[in-house]
Amino acid sequence: MSSDTAISPAPDNKKNRARDVESWPTLKRFLPYLWPRDNPGLRTRIVTAMALVLAGKAVTLALPFAYKGAVDAMSGAGSGTARDGAAVALALVAAYALGRFTSVAFDNFRNIAFERVGQTATLHLAEDVFHRLHRLSLRFHLARRTGEVTKIIERGTKSIDQMLYFLLFNIAPTIIELLAVGIIFYINFGIELVAATALTVVAYVYVTRAITEWRTKLRREMNDLDGKALHRAVDSLLNYETVKYFGAERREEARYSQAARAYAEAAIKSENSVGLLNMAQALITNALVAAAMAYTVWGWSKGTMTVGDLVLVNTYLIQLFRPLDVLGWVYRTIRQGLIDMAEMFRLIDTDIEVQDKPGAPALVVRTPTVAFDNVTFGYDPGRTILNGLSFEVPAGTTTAIVGPSGAGKSTIGRLLFRFYDPLSGRVLVGGEDIASVTQQSLRAAIGIVPQDSVLFNEDLAYNIAYGAEGADQAMIEQAARDAALTPLIERLPDRFATMVGERGLKLSGGEKQRVAIARTLVKNPPILLLDEATSALDTRTEQEILATLRRIAEGRTTLAIAHRLSTIADADNILVLDHGRLVESGTHGALLKHGGLYAEMWARQASERREADPDPALEPAQ
Repeated sequence: MSSDTAISPAPDNKKNRARDVESWPTLKRFLPYLWPRDNPGLRTRIVTAMALVLAGKAVTLALPFAYKGAVDAMSGAGSGTARDGAAVALALVAAYALGRFTSVAFDNFRNIAFERVGQTATLHLAEDVFHRLHRLSLRFHLARRTGEVTKIIERGTKSIDQMLYFLLFNIAPTIIELLAVGIIFYINFGIELVAATALTVVAYVYVTRAITEWRTKLRREMNDLDGKALHRAVDSLLNYETVKYFGAERREEARYSQAARAYAEAAIKSENSVGLLNMAQALITNALVAAAMAYTVWGWSKGTMTVGDLVLVNTYLIQLFRPLDVLGWVYRTIRQGLIDMAEMFRLIDTDIEVQDKPGAPALVVRTPTVAFDNVTFGYDPGRTILNGLSFEVPAGTTTAIVGPSGAGKSTIGRLLFRFYDPLSGRVLVGGEDIASVTQQSLRAAIGIVPQDSVLFNEDLAYNIAYGAEGADQAMIEQAARDAALTPLIERLPDRFATMVGERGLKLSGGEKQRVAIARTLVKNPPILLLDEATSALDTRTEQEILATLRRIAEGRTTLAIAHRLSTIADADNILVLDHGRLVESGTHGALLKHGGLYAEMWARQASERREADPDPALEPAQ
C-alpha cells in the first residue's frame, strides 16, 4: 500500500495529553453558544430543562421505596390483616406506576424544552464557521481539501447536540443519583454497602475510561480515513470529465477502494472493541449486584432486613447502572465531540491573511483608474512572481497584459481583487491604496469575466442575478440580452429556470462565458477585468464573445489579461511581462515595430495559426 493510502498512525501520548488539555478550553469556548447573553428565552429553557431533570430524578429515587413497600405489604412484613396489606400493596403499586409515568413525562418535557437550545447553539456555531471560512485567504482554500473541510464542519456540528444531551442529561443526573443512592444506602444499610458500591463504580469508571481511550484512538483513525475516502470521491466526481478523457474509471475506483477498504478495517477494529468493553462492564456490575443481594439475603436471615429490602437494593443498583452501562459510549461521544469541536474551532482560529484595517472606509471610485506602484509579490518565500511592477490603466481605456506562461499575469488579477497583499509596493484603484479600504467595497467596484466561469448548480436566473444582491427579473433579462444570451434562452423549454448543472457542466464553454458576462453586467462595475476570458473557446465562439466583451467594455476601465494576442490587438495600451517585470509597453503597432518580445510572440502565434488553418482569411491582420 502506498504512503498515500496507509493507515495513519495513532497519535502519540504527547498529542493525547494535548487533546486532554484542550478539552476544557473547547467546552468553555462553546458555553457562550449554549448560554447566549442576548437571548433570555433560551436561558429560561435551559433552567426549565434542568429543573425537570431534578424533578424526574427525585421521582426515580422515590420509586424503589414504593416497590419495597408493596413487596413488604404482600409478604406480611407489616402489621394488619391480609385485606389491609392488599390495599396498601395496591396503593403502592399504583403510586409506583404513576411515578414511572411521571418520570418519563418529565424526561420528555425536558427534551421539548431543551431541543431549541441545542439546535440554536448548533446553528450559531455552524454559521460562525461558515462565516469564517469565507473570510480566509485564497491561500488557505488552495491548500486545504474541500472534502476534508466540509467533513470537519459536518462532524463538529452533528456532535454538538449529542454531546450536550449526554453532558446535561446523562452525566450530571447520574452523579446526582450516585450521591443520593449513597446516602440512602448509608441510612438504611450501613457503610459497608456504600463502600462496596463506591468501589465498584470507581472500578467501573476506570475500566470504561481505559478501554474507551483505546477506542478513541481507533475512532480518530477512522475519521482520518473517512475524510481521505470522502476527498477522493469528491475529487474524482468533480473531475468526472478528466476521468472519462483518460479512461481512468478503474484507476479512480481502485484509489477510492483503497481508502474505503482502509476505513472498513479501522471500523471493524473499533466495533469489535465494543464487545470487550461490554463484557468488562457486565462483569463488574453483576459482581456488585450479586454481592449486594447476598448481603441483603444474609441480613434477612438474621432478621434485620425484609424481602422488600432485597427488592430496594436490587432496584437502586439496576437504576444506577442503567446509565452507567452506556458510560463508555457516552464518554467516547463526549470526547469525540470535543475533538470534532476543537477541529472546528481551529478552522475559526485560522489566521485571516488579508484583513481590513480597523475603521477602513469604503472605496469611492470617482475616477476608475488602476495602478500598480512598484509591486513585489511571491506566493512562497524565495519564489518571487512580480518584481517591482509598476503600470497605470487610465480611466475609460483598455489595457492588455500579455507575456509568456509564468510571467505573473493572473497574479495581477488576484492582487487587484486583494486575495493577497503584495510584499511591497501598492495597488491603487481610483487613486486609493486598496489596502486602506474595505475589501467588500473594492470588489464591488470590479467585475470579472474569468477563463473558467464556474457556475452554481442552480438555474440560469440565479447565476445571472448573482452579480448583484436584489437583482430583479427585468435586470436579469436586460443583462441576458446585452450578453447575447437571448437566443440560447429562447431555445430552452424552462428558459431562465433551466438548471445549469454542477459547475455549469450542462452549458458549453461559450454559453458559460456569456452567463459570466451577464452576471458582470448585472453588477455594473466601473472597472472590468477580463482574465483570459476567451482562451478556452474555439475561434468562432471566441470572436462572438470578443464582440460582446468589446461592447460591454465601452465606458469602463478595462484590464484584459490575455494569452492570444489577436484578442487584444485593438487595446489602447499593451503591457508585456516577463518573469514578473514590465519589459515592453505600447500599442499593437508600436510593439510590432519595436521587434521585441511582443513581436516574437505575435510571429509565433501567427505561425501556429497558419499551421492549424491555412485559410488566409483567418490570419490576424497586422
